[in-house]
Amino acid sequence: MSQQETHGFQTEVKQLLNLMIHSLYSNKEIFLRELVSNAADAADKLRYEALTNDALYEGDGELSVRISADADKGTITISDNGIGMTRDGVIEHLGTIAKSGTAEFFNNLSGDDTKDSQLIGQFGVGFYSSFIVADKVTVRTRAAGHSADEGVLWESAGEGDFTVENITKETRGTEIVLHLRKDEQEFAQEYRLRSIITKYSDHISVPVEMFEEGTPAIEASDDQEAVAAVEGSWKPMNKATALWTRNKSDISKEEYEEFYKHISHDFSEPLSWSHNRVEGKQEYTSLLYIPSKAPWDMWNRDRKHGLKLFVQRVFVMDDAEQFMPSYLRFMQGIIDSNDLPLNVSREILQDNKVTTALRTAVTKRALGMLEKLAKNDAEKYQTFWAEFGQVLKEGPAEDMVNKERVAGLLRFASTHTQDAAPTVSLADYIGRMQEGQSKIYYIVADSHDAAANSPHLELLRKKGIEVLLMSERIDEWLINHLTDFDGKQLHSVTRGDLELGDLEDAAEKEAQEKLETESEGLVKRVKDSLGDKVSAVKVTTRLTDTPACVVAGEGEMSSQMIKLMEAAGQAVPESKPTFEINPEHPLVARLNDEQDEAVFTQWTELLLQQAQLSEKGSLADPSAFIKLINQMLLAKLN
Repeated sequence: MSQQETHGFQTEVKQLLNLMIHSLYSNKEIFLRELVSNAADAADKLRYEALTNDALYEGDGELSVRISADADKGTITISDNGIGMTRDGVIEHLGTIAKSGTAEFFNNLSGDDTKDSQLIGQFGVGFYSSFIVADKVTVRTRAAGHSADEGVLWESAGEGDFTVENITKETRGTEIVLHLRKDEQEFAQEYRLRSIITKYSDHISVPVEMFEEGTPAIEASDDQEAVAAVEGSWKPMNKATALWTRNKSDISKEEYEEFYKHISHDFSEPLSWSHNRVEGKQEYTSLLYIPSKAPWDMWNRDRKHGLKLFVQRVFVMDDAEQFMPSYLRFMQGIIDSNDLPLNVSREILQDNKVTTALRTAVTKRALGMLEKLAKNDAEKYQTFWAEFGQVLKEGPAEDMVNKERVAGLLRFASTHTQDAAPTVSLADYIGRMQEGQSKIYYIVADSHDAAANSPHLELLRKKGIEVLLMSERIDEWLINHLTDFDGKQLHSVTRGDLELGDLEDAAEKEAQEKLETESEGLVKRVKDSLGDKVSAVKVTTRLTDTPACVVAGEGEMSSQMIKLMEAAGQAVPESKPTFEINPEHPLVARLNDEQDEAVFTQWTELLLQQAQLSEKGSLADPSAFIKLINQMLLAKLN
């Protein structure tokens, strides 16, 4: 019994279809690449499923994608005999875009057609590119292993809804018919389709075929030999050889780039790639790509990521995350192993020694690609860092073996450049270290401006000592796992003593000791006034222009780490800061002369809250701070 249902697209899908129909793509022929790519994936998936269930082939093991056009009707048909879809699968996959995230897609639109067209590929919306050239799309499909009467017809004009109906389909797989718009009839010409296939789909390992008309027989004559009739037949238009199995010298830059777009469904060019064949104890081929654009769901913990896994050229699985650590989840590519069993499962992958060895090798190669990019093309590396830098910062905590290599790839803003752009590597910093400097100094704050203008930097600036400026949420977590680099300790300027060591000369040390001795009475008076609001009061070694600051003691949580834990809903143990005062500042000198204890307490409290506001960017009780300032202003006015 035929059962037709009408479904509405998600609101965001309607918006996207409207966007596509109005020529968001600058290159309309892309639609064919996307549909052929999807059809080839369907064939790959059937080949894998059939390893354990040969009946899925239904007596037809010759997998292919076929394309035909009817210029009179203005239609293009793309069909495959791959895995196919059930009714539920059709509604799920053709009724939504990437299943989620399309609202975020629209938040990213800039209004610039060229820029916006690059976004589409990041949202997994290849099938919908059909509507660039078609005003109606018809899909007939049947899942492999299901009966002929379980076929499904899906149809839409891209105007807000689609219909789904049960049909009888004798063959498995999917057939897509595009009803071309009047102004897109050029795509119904076979020569046009052939040129697109050759341009975009030559690398696909499944034959992409078009029908070649036969020729009639020619009888013999005085000046002509007899020629036998040739029947029409389907002929492959592509090489149908897995690109990674070919010699690197035989593969063009354009072919590598098109293969990237095929496996990633990204419309942007990759930044770099590495094609490598290993023989010996292990035999495998890897083809890895560094993308130029981050996908919209990079931070979604449920997002599937990883390489495409092939075993002896047979597709096994998408998103084989076992071969790439999480902090390199932006890498795209394939790995083809001769050492894994063909019926490999995720359980086998997790326990297999070969998998561990491959993961180690592929991780090293990915890091090598990034190192090469950073060394040879700083501008491209900055493009990479802007998209994926925060992901790479997860590396030192996740990968102890490669921690030093990952650390070498990190980039930070610095007082050396006076720029918010993170362009400074740890090696750059060490190369500029002053004679006698043994530590890499850094500060973590809520924003670049807060870090760059922090009073904790005053003495270091005066001495010309460079400080790394960190202001991303992940930085505090990163720095808890990255304690040293190239034999140099990383030291926070907001924690404990500055520990300048040889950077302090004898005269400075003597002057500091004298100041501490002279200020013992003031320090005790301030501590008695503040009581248990602070853990200790001391004379500062880091301030020159600011009256006071708060610092975390050694082994205590920094204010940034406390914020992170509180934002995550975790209980944070109570901690009290060390309060450092600058006796040479006019305010503190005036405080030292104050005889009225009530006024002294007010000024001491004001300086503490100022210091806390500067350090944390907020106060636990801002209204009390305002009340205190108002009281002191009134006292002055009176």
